[in-house]
Amino acid sequence: MRLSSLLTLACAITAFVLSILCLLAGDKRTFLQDTEILTLNISRLGHGSLFDTSSGDSGLLSSLSSTIQQDINDIIGDATTDIASLLGLPDFFNVHVTDYCQGTYSPNSTVHHAKQNVTECSNSTLGFHFQPTKIVQDLLPAGITLDDIHWPSDITDAEHTIKVVSRIMVIFYIIGIVLSGVAMFTAAAGIFTNGRLSAFFNWLVDLLAFIMLGVASAVATAVMVIATNRINKYTDQIGIASTKGGKFLAITWAATAVMLLASFVSIVQCCVGRPRPKRYSAKDGY
Repeated sequence: MRLSSLLTLACAITAFVLSILCLLAGDKRTFLQDTEILTLNISRLGHGSLFDTSSGDSGLLSSLSSTIQQDINDIIGDATTDIASLLGLPDFFNVHVTDYCQGTYSPNSTVHHAKQNVTECSNSTLGFHFQPTKIVQDLLPAGITLDDIHWPSDITDAEHTIKVVSRIMVIFYIIGIVLSGVAMFTAAAGIFTNGRLSAFFNWLVDLLAFIMLGVASAVATAVMVIATNRINKYTDQIGIASTKGGKFLAITWAATAVMLLASFVSIVQCCVGRPRPKRYSAKDGY
């Protein structure tokens, strides 16, 4: 019996559960909304430098209905005014691995640590990739275009890169989940065996699971960094901002780390091998 395999079993179970949580987070409005890859905050849209009416370029505001146009200068000057809501847009988008959710801030977006009220989520699909340009365009009122709100083309360009890497990320997550599931069974079997061959097989499965989850975590981190950097270039200009999902990063890299630990324990088992049976001599009375 190899009791050290209990540790590899615990690691495999932990990695399996954590990686599934990464894949399914945000599947419903009330399920792990705080475990997002990133949050796109558009609640301050219209409060950037490109909407300064003192320059004579009213841009978006000249396209709005007469009702919304009233007291235009006050709207722009008032930092608490939610122009996004005037356009029928949500305050934020929580982007997950397989879907996105949207909602509003309560009591408003200017309050520190304002509460997120998630109103709806997209359908969860393995082929999902976030398309903020299309989503915002579809939500804008008739007669308002992306040009009117000075939507950066750089974000549109970044979407094409994110589309490719997002699909790669999902593939590696699925493979990592499958392998960590296999690792649970090989670790359980390893508890009752002592041979180096079984330990080597355990190590191989653990190592592959670690690599797959590591690649998935690295790609997810890359998506987070690329998207956030591209979006935040325009925070001061049009009032949009993006924040990285710290909890998601912690969970996905924790899953990777425990599989690394499991592979380390397995390779030690492989090197040590089975314990040698004790040899008895004549001095022992035999």
